[in-house]
Amino acid sequence: MEVRRKTLAKLLLLAFVFNLIVMGSGAYFAYQESPDRPERIVGPDGEVITTNEQIVEGKAAFQQNGLMNHGSILGNGAYFGPDYTADAQERLVSNMRVYVAQERYDTPYADLPEPEQAAVNSVVSRQLQEGELGTTLELTAAESYAYEQVQQSYVERYYGGAAEHGVPEQFIETRSDAQRFADFALWTALFSSIDRPNSDVSWTNEWPYNPGAGNTPTTSSLTWSVIAMVLLVGGGGAGIWLYNSAELPEPDTKGVDVPHPNEIDLYPSQFAAIRFVPVAAVLFVVQTLLGGLMAHYYIEREGFYGIAEALGVDAMATLPFAITKAWHIDLAILWIATLWLGVGLFLPPLLTGHEPKNQKRYIHVLLGALVVVVGGGLVGIWLGAQGYIDGALWWIIGNEGLEYLEVGRLWQAGLLAGFIFWAALVARGFKPLLDREERYGLAHMILYAGGSIALLFSASMLYTPQTTMPVTEFWRWWVVHMWVEGAFEFFVVAIIGISLVSMNLLKRRSAEKAVMFEALFVMGAGVIGVSHHYWWVGMADYWIPIGSVFSTLEFIPLIFILYEALHEYRAMMGAGKDFPYRLAFMFIIASGFWNFVGGGVLGFFINLPLVNYYEHGTFLTVGHAHGAMFGAFGFLALGMAVYALQFTTKAGKWDQTNLKRAFWILNAGLAWMVFIGDVPVGFLQLETVFTANYDAGRSLAFYSRDIVQWLFWARLPGDILIIVGASLFAYDVLKKRFVRRDEPDSISDGTIISRRIFAEGDAGSELDDD
Repeated sequence: MEVRRKTLAKLLLLAFVFNLIVMGSGAYFAYQESPDRPERIVGPDGEVITTNEQIVEGKAAFQQNGLMNHGSILGNGAYFGPDYTADAQERLVSNMRVYVAQERYDTPYADLPEPEQAAVNSVVSRQLQEGELGTTLELTAAESYAYEQVQQSYVERYYGGAAEHGVPEQFIETRSDAQRFADFALWTALFSSIDRPNSDVSWTNEWPYNPGAGNTPTTSSLTWSVIAMVLLVGGGGAGIWLYNSAELPEPDTKGVDVPHPNEIDLYPSQFAAIRFVPVAAVLFVVQTLLGGLMAHYYIEREGFYGIAEALGVDAMATLPFAITKAWHIDLAILWIATLWLGVGLFLPPLLTGHEPKNQKRYIHVLLGALVVVVGGGLVGIWLGAQGYIDGALWWIIGNEGLEYLEVGRLWQAGLLAGFIFWAALVARGFKPLLDREERYGLAHMILYAGGSIALLFSASMLYTPQTTMPVTEFWRWWVVHMWVEGAFEFFVVAIIGISLVSMNLLKRRSAEKAVMFEALFVMGAGVIGVSHHYWWVGMADYWIPIGSVFSTLEFIPLIFILYEALHEYRAMMGAGKDFPYRLAFMFIIASGFWNFVGGGVLGFFINLPLVNYYEHGTFLTVGHAHGAMFGAFGFLALGMAVYALQFTTKAGKWDQTNLKRAFWILNAGLAWMVFIGDVPVGFLQLETVFTANYDAGRSLAFYSRDIVQWLFWARLPGDILIIVGASLFAYDVLKKRFVRRDEPDSISDGTIISRRIFAEGDAGSELDDD
């Protein structure tokens, strides 16, 4: 079955419009159907317990103090501390039982016989479900009593400190702010318990699992889990049939002369672009060191092997888990993005034989701006979370405090401006190709992929600390998930395609067809697939069927990417011993493998609604995140960095020994960390949640179990391997700075690659669209 490029381009545009309509409508309904904060919450006598303004202040305290990187809210955030929604809900239940037992039977709840306990449990569950959201939310006497007890316990822990929980004194700076944080956590617990109007399910679709509050899985979560599994089999089979039926090109090295890096003339801007690599390598090392510290915090919450105490440093207060995790996550995104930015600027002269005027200078400006924004953002996180930035500026220049989007809004705007500036520089570099090819050409695809990253990042500007948490989560996941499942995947297939062209393994027109085909599947499933993040955060229950269908379909393009990796591997092996890009290809193939395992296999498992209901916010998600983020996108970035480094290294000085060692060490470390540490702990959590409740699976008691502590220790070799691999990679990158090729005094008239590409384009212009 012949597939024309123009047909694929039209289908891709159609998929984009469809996604825009669905998610645009979803944004509108998110504002209409999310739980609104009441103007006031009152007790049975009308006494005001808290107000809308105080709940907003509590959300600000939650964000400013980095609590989303200590524990989680509505299941989203860090797993070191409790989930505040589930914790507050469970505390409401237990305190209400004490109150009702004393009121009805004048006896402590624990001393009641089973029938009376069951009666008390029924009263508590009913009262929590029967609240009504509106201008005023009226609590029962039992709820009011429990509310006060929970608030007091939060003040004691987050203001007074709790070393066993990894919480230093004055983690939240003032008692008043701690009270407001409790108001915010309790508000999410209340709307997680209260049934929606004219419905028998709560605003969070009965999440978190807590039978004592009346929260048990909905029928739709079971039904759509079964449908999702059927769709996986049917959709996967149909997709593979279509993929094999369509006449798509495969890399082929028969009779092909693969150009050696030393034969390629370089331009000054490419030497500027390669400077992104050592910057990213340093960020990579720091990020892995922070990951090792985080992992050990689960074992020793007050220090680090006693070293900090011996040095007289209060590690828990100076570098608490919340800041460590914020830096760890942000640096993971930043070092990967830095490599992609550099490679994206390195490739245009390679393919076009053209360098715009002042391109080198502008690249240096972008690199300098990147260093300023990264440094400012990371310092702002520490200053903001440590209470050094007060007033209205805390979320502008300090710590906005939302997972993956911790840096202040000013630094986010700087990153957005950087993405736009980068896209403009890439467009300048690709101009000769852009002028000659169709709008669905390969250079256009690179720009579309890069531009979509900037476009989706702009969603981080659509909320403030005053925005309700469900709506905040709606927009936050636009950035986090659509980057990963949409823009990043699109970028992956585009970069791989253009790499094959630059290596002379694939014709440009053939690569364009393959990229569009895979991008069509990514766009058709990944963007709307974000909706599985809306099941339990206060969005309407129609997201369950939508999320189930499209999250299942996300698995299919990942299979295709793995197929492509295997095809590329065969092409590489067919090129023989003289193929110079074997190591770079090894990283790209590893990227495809981890994309399938981490993003596909683990991602599909945890995204079944019924599994996700119990699993949401456990170490199974951690395993999925490491496999998908570092495994898929990290290895691709490292592979492209290795590819670019080969061109800038002097002839005869290219030694890939350390880089090859780093490759195997990093793969072994990631596999060890995911399958020896994260996944087993996640299954133990899943079992605990299923047999007790969600709060039990996230409690300190769970993490203190002997087997869990043993697994945390067992994960240690994996963390060490990753740190060693990152350090070895960084060492070799910095070492190669001393054997770099000399920059040319004059610019040559194109490159071997560009002359071939333009010759192909001229020949192809006389042909009908293929």
